[in-house]
Amino acid sequence: MEDTDRRILELLATDGRISFTELGRKVGLSTSATQQRVRRLEQRGIITGYRADIDPTMVGRGLTAIIEISPMAADQEEPIPSFLADIPEIISCYSVSGHASYMCVVQVASTEALDQLLTDIRVGVSVNTQTTIVLRTTFSNRPLVG
Repeated sequence: MEDTDRRILELLATDGRISFTELGRKVGLSTSATQQRVRRLEQRGIITGYRADIDPTMVGRGLTAIIEISPMAADQEEPIPSFLADIPEIISCYSVSGHASYMCVVQVASTEALDQLLTDIRVGVSVNTQTTIVLRTTFSNRPLVG
């Protein structure tokens, strides 16, 4: 990948709403050349989308936790991902190696809501859970380039 493309990715990762004109000025290209490069990066699947970052506290989900999920039986793993995908409080879910099979990042309103969520997960797919509550976010969503 060319340095110009890397710089475009870095700038878009920092500010996905930057105009093509401003982006081009920062990387030394015309607006149209910048737009073409961004479109190529999208077509190649390097840029996969754009989104708004939302403060979870402002929408009533100020408590973040990480839940490790382990099936009680080795043959029951198949329904777990689809069950977890239907839970809106789970904002990320990873299949992992180690003592757990899945690690999920959740955002809920309170410890009571977290307790209910854990109960729903344990009962819904017969799994064991281990939970860590996030006290403070040091950093997150670090851009992949730069």
